[in-house]
Amino acid sequence: MKFKIHRGTKEIGGSCVEVLTDTTRILIDCGMPLVATGGGEFDFNNYKDLGVDELVRDGILPNVPGLYDCKGINAVVLSHAHLDHYGLFNFVSLDIDIYLGEATHKIIELSGIFTPQLITVARPVYFEREKSFKIGDITITPYWADHSAFDSYSFLIEANGKKLFYSGDFRGHGRKSKVFDWFTHHAPQNVDYLLLEGTSLGRENMPSKSESAIETEFVDLFKDSSNINLVYTSGQNIDRLVSLYRACVKTGKIFVVDVYVAEILSELAKFAKIPYPAKAFKNLRVIFPYFTCRRLKNTGHEALLYKYKEFIITKDEINAEASNIVMVVRPSMQKDLEKMPSLDGGNIIYSMWEGYLEKLSTKKFINYLTKRNFAFHIIHTSGHADVKALNKMADALKPKAIIPIHTFEGNKYAETFKFPVIELSDGEEITV
Repeated sequence: MKFKIHRGTKEIGGSCVEVLTDTTRILIDCGMPLVATGGGEFDFNNYKDLGVDELVRDGILPNVPGLYDCKGINAVVLSHAHLDHYGLFNFVSLDIDIYLGEATHKIIELSGIFTPQLITVARPVYFEREKSFKIGDITITPYWADHSAFDSYSFLIEANGKKLFYSGDFRGHGRKSKVFDWFTHHAPQNVDYLLLEGTSLGRENMPSKSESAIETEFVDLFKDSSNINLVYTSGQNIDRLVSLYRACVKTGKIFVVDVYVAEILSELAKFAKIPYPAKAFKNLRVIFPYFTCRRLKNTGHEALLYKYKEFIITKDEINAEASNIVMVVRPSMQKDLEKMPSLDGGNIIYSMWEGYLEKLSTKKFINYLTKRNFAFHIIHTSGHADVKALNKMADALKPKAIIPIHTFEGNKYAETFKFPVIELSDGEEITV
């Protein structure tokens, strides 16, 4: 068995790993880069007019022979539904099977309905956690991971008596922390190489706050607020949405989500016990923002506008009940907020990675709210493992060597872990 990291040895995002034997070639993830070559945020719009050959030449698409014309790649296996892991799937040949979790596929489908990120999985094959499956002579076992993306996995990859473990993105302080604890007691042994994410390396070497601690911070803020609380967070960060809902229950607030988040919660509630618009969750209401409604009408998904009519809360009702409202927002909802004058002087709570605060759209949105006398707060915890959790995974697996991936700080691995570390370059092939 051999492997090569096509992208990720020296950067966060754009993850892409090829594993091959004499008869089988698979790809683990095929993600969009996060950082442009010269620094700054990567924007695919700068390359949208280029063909596949040109995108490979410019290093946007990984140079994987057979991936784009189905002449050698047997399958792609996806760890989770974050764009830096699946954002280039539209270029993958439609004849190649894509193995992924069923809930992961649903998230990708909903993203295509509600956002411009229309990415198609033409040949989905669903796997289940801890149930091994084979692609050619390669055996893969998915391990459920605690991560900010719902339905995330790490993978044990075996062939010809050799073992490779791909950590994917994970953490140990989310709402599925018990899943990570379970893994540390049931991790596979005799692993040859551990491809270990290191997103948090290079940041403050401190334990990350737990999602329960985040919930407590929300409770404390909501109790003391006399006006609306707007929360700018990802509509797909289910752990965070659950924390917000629980904080609303504890403080007697009404939790308002837009139709996009409502649909995400409703569909994923089929896979886990989470709140969603239903009679059982009386304090959860749904708003219908202007731009979201226009998109649904223009793309033939108008039926979704009637799915949650029983749980609708109008702009006038929010305006009148501002002190009792906690609402998830994003920059595209500014037009709706402009029609609610009573909200002035509330709280805007930013609950995502702070790097996104540098985006122009985010800056404009925050500036708009601060001009309306909103108090700005940051309540967030990372979706990635801190140093303690990274070491716990390594100690559980006891690999013969660790390979840095999904990190800008590969040079810090040797001083962080007690196992041998091998730093690779993108495209460098290793025989296990």
